Amino acid sequence: MEKIGKITELNGKSFYYSFLAGAKNLFDNQKYINKINVFPVPDADTGTNLASTLQSIIDNVIPTNHLKQTSVAIADAAIVGARGNSGIIFAQFLYGFSNEVSDNESISIEKFAENLKQAVIYAYESIINPVEGTMITVLKDWAEYIYLIKDKTDDFVELIIKSYIIASESLKETTEKLEVLKKYNVVDAGAQGFLFFLEGMISYFKDGSLKNLATTRNLTRNDDFIDTHEDITFRYCTEALIGGENLNKKLLQNKIEKLGDSMVIAGSSKKLRLHIHTDKPDEVFSIIGKNATILSQKVDDMVFQNDIQNNRKWNIGLVTDSCADLPQELMEKYQIHMVPLTLHVGQNQYVDKLTITASQFYDILRSSPDYPTSSQPGKKEFLNKYLYLTSHYDSIISVNLSDKLSGTYNNSKAAAHAISYQTSKKIDVFNAKTLSGPQGLLMLRIAKAIESGMTHEDILKKIDEWIDKTQLYVNVKTLKYFIKGGRVSPFKGLISNLLNVKPIVSVDKEGKACVFTKSFSRKGSINKTLSYLEKHAKNDKIHTYCILYANKEEESTAKWYAEKVSLIFGKQPEYIMPISPVIGVSAGIGTIAVAMLFE
Repeated sequence: MEKIGKITELNGKSFYYSFLAGAKNLFDNQKYINKINVFPVPDADTGTNLASTLQSIIDNVIPTNHLKQTSVAIADAAIVGARGNSGIIFAQFLYGFSNEVSDNESISIEKFAENLKQAVIYAYESIINPVEGTMITVLKDWAEYIYLIKDKTDDFVELIIKSYIIASESLKETTEKLEVLKKYNVVDAGAQGFLFFLEGMISYFKDGSLKNLATTRNLTRNDDFIDTHEDITFRYCTEALIGGENLNKKLLQNKIEKLGDSMVIAGSSKKLRLHIHTDKPDEVFSIIGKNATILSQKVDDMVFQNDIQNNRKWNIGLVTDSCADLPQELMEKYQIHMVPLTLHVGQNQYVDKLTITASQFYDILRSSPDYPTSSQPGKKEFLNKYLYLTSHYDSIISVNLSDKLSGTYNNSKAAAHAISYQTSKKIDVFNAKTLSGPQGLLMLRIAKAIESGMTHEDILKKIDEWIDKTQLYVNVKTLKYFIKGGRVSPFKGLISNLLNVKPIVSVDKEGKACVFTKSFSRKGSINKTLSYLEKHAKNDKIHTYCILYANKEEESTAKWYAEKVSLIFGKQPEYIMPISPVIGVSAGIGTIAVAMLFE
């Protein structure tokens, strides 16, 4: 394409293509942005978050010549795909610009400058406690300079080039404005990302070439980080996309801001993107769910990420999904990574074990007119997890719940194959052929094998054998949850309830849920299970076992049950814990289970 000459007005397609060029340059430099990311926390993902935000625009926007239509589409896609502090601030800046643009096909420099100045106000309003010396400062300085010289040029190319110089100077000053940046002698990562974006725009405006604007689909994290040990005030980086009518940003802010810091809310009265660092993501989403519809969400454990970066214990990464019931303290001790399933209640979504607790879930189960359902993590969630882990580990072992119960294993395997090919790192994925307690015990056994010094290849030779030595007995109090969850037909459920049948559910060797046997009373069901455990004690050497229960009211029963089982096996359970909410969808209130792993 020939070099673009003077541009006196900007239309929708020119705006979009310059945006595309900016995005590509940011993609090309995201590793560097990750590397210098030390504020607000050193989690090395600012480049990835900005790239994810821009990728959403590229994936979802079809440009037209009409600037208003195109800028609105860009802003909407940015809000939907925004990630991290910088991504959400940038998305709000774009929303402000699109909201201020007149309903015209193109825009003059004068109007462009005025709209940018207003867009900065939108961006500042999205941040609960704005900190100068960050991306927001550079955006402000850039927009103010454009407004200052708007009457001195009639060429967008000249405008962007001159304003870039001011933005560069503002970027350099961020090092002196924030103590943590000065300490590590870096500029603000978000601000640097914006400068890379501007550089890309300039390259488009200077030569007009669309060549090489095809975007990189696989966003990568950097494997070279600044070694930081800054304190993390709140544990979870929590984000949500919220939908509704007449959403009140200020009201939502007032209800949530006391739960954490680094809070940013971007978007419109119909769609908002929220970001907060908090210790209580479940409380954040409980509040949101009462005031709006949760369309999507993400929770990152920053303490765990920092631990992996600075205190990684071994070279083999372990991954499972949230159906593996293993206490958080053991997950942390053995640095086991989790890809969560999703719970759906009406239009609201919750991340299993992170944005909804077991007690909250059972309250919903009792009261919600919409029966909860669950969905598997998609291939993208596993791609992101494996891509991140290959930056830290030599190899990865992943074990996922039975493929007869969910598509989780297949998505995990497909993602592992793609990332292994891309990175040349070894990633082995196994079908657990079970779920819940046995899956948790299996992960614990693998973790302890790594701790003992077994190699990746040594463990591969044993996993199938260990999988085959798992057993699960679930005492279900009522079949109504299986019926509502679609696991049992209403007719069979009616007959069973009339007969007061109390089934003992298990998982067969193929990984299918099955009714192992049945009884006609709760006491009879438990006694029958105990008799099966006695047979196991005589014929099989127990490696370890755990007790699971479905709601807090059953905790005392679970402890009583554990005492009975400990007498049979001659050892205490590895742990007693609530069943994952996504399993509770079918198991329901009142469920007690014992999971075993044999030698």
